[in-house]
Amino acid sequence: MTTDQLENWRRTHYSKDVKPELDGEEVVVLGWVLEIRDLGGLRFVVLQDKEGPVQITIPRARVSDEVAKKADALQRQFCIGVKGTINKAKEAPKGVEVVPNEIRILGTAQHPLPLDITGRTPAEIDVRLNARILDLRRDENTAIFRIQHVTLGAIRNFLSKEGFLEVHTPRIISSATEGGAALFPVDYFGREAFLAQSPQLYKEQLVLAFEKVFEIGSFFRAEESHTRRHLSEFDSVDIEKAFANANDVMKVLEEMTCFVCRTVKESCQQELEILNRKVEVPKTPFKRFTYDEIIKEATKENPNLQIPWGEDIPTAGFRTLGRLHPYFYFITDWPTKSKAFYIKPRDAKPELCEGFDLMYHWIEIASGGTRIHSKDLLIKRLKEKGLSPEAFKYHLEVFDYGMPPHAGWAVGLARLIMALTGKKNIREVVLFPRDRSRLTP
Repeated sequence: MTTDQLENWRRTHYSKDVKPELDGEEVVVLGWVLEIRDLGGLRFVVLQDKEGPVQITIPRARVSDEVAKKADALQRQFCIGVKGTINKAKEAPKGVEVVPNEIRILGTAQHPLPLDITGRTPAEIDVRLNARILDLRRDENTAIFRIQHVTLGAIRNFLSKEGFLEVHTPRIISSATEGGAALFPVDYFGREAFLAQSPQLYKEQLVLAFEKVFEIGSFFRAEESHTRRHLSEFDSVDIEKAFANANDVMKVLEEMTCFVCRTVKESCQQELEILNRKVEVPKTPFKRFTYDEIIKEATKENPNLQIPWGEDIPTAGFRTLGRLHPYFYFITDWPTKSKAFYIKPRDAKPELCEGFDLMYHWIEIASGGTRIHSKDLLIKRLKEKGLSPEAFKYHLEVFDYGMPPHAGWAVGLARLIMALTGKKNIREVVLFPRDRSRLTP
């Protein structure tokens, strides 16, 4: 099929702006065909743009032969432009329709489509991800990523007002930023390099220059896990604050979480309605449970659960906790050996550290803590973790320049969006998820 050119056509109205009170006004609307209904002498085409649907009504007796011919050629997912007149019509969706004077077919679609773009016919998530662009056209997905957009704006707004400076650290690094997680190797002009697991060491160094920094960016972990909450490429919201400890940055995290929830609740009412989701603003301070209390509680509730002291909490344990605590809460006083080398051990009880996790139901949203700012203690912890201090030479040098006491945290953006939208699989809230089995699209 020969397609038309856009030429001098430009959109005059989005779908949401086509209203009954504009009856008789000429408009140009641009978008994609969502649905078609043919009643013989009357054909209805639902055009969808980024703001939603608008009905195009083609009464064959009133439109030109060219318009009728173009209307008959349309199929779902065709990209079209319509120039026509707004008509107030009680029987039409939203009480309004556009009667076309001209239709331009700007792009065609191959049929059958791999997905039902209306979402009425359910599809497995892998099928949806294979045709992700079509999948993203569904109202539910549009709602998710609008909420993410609002969330990111709220985070930047809050942290900027709190005096944090946004920074951008390298993604190609020479050594691991923390122990435990596997690295993606990179050939860097014949030298060994890796994709960054986190901005941790850089953001710690930057507090010496800027005191309060934050970063929002993508990071990479070559973990073999295949769960509904892990990805190989993920977006992280990180802060670091000088002259602070874990309690100080936990307060920042509480207040930011409340600000985000309030902003989404107020600004995303339509999106939350599409998702059938209610967002409540949590009360502060969030409840705090120690690691020991959580272990005791989880094993009491689930007697088959075995958690050796010092080990991370398994998924079954977290699910148990989620049923007991369906809200935001902190887990504190983690065993030192369970946390990264840069988390500060408690002075009076070094087997415990000043690390914390922020939980929502059963999902870990964030992790943070007071950092070690003593070079000697940091070297000791590196060795205890089986890491070579020589590999961290450039980081350790910074501790000779007057490193202040500092603390920080990292929020998994996708996990936060899961909490806000109620989605159970992290792949639902990432545009093009990457895990051990998915590299395309």
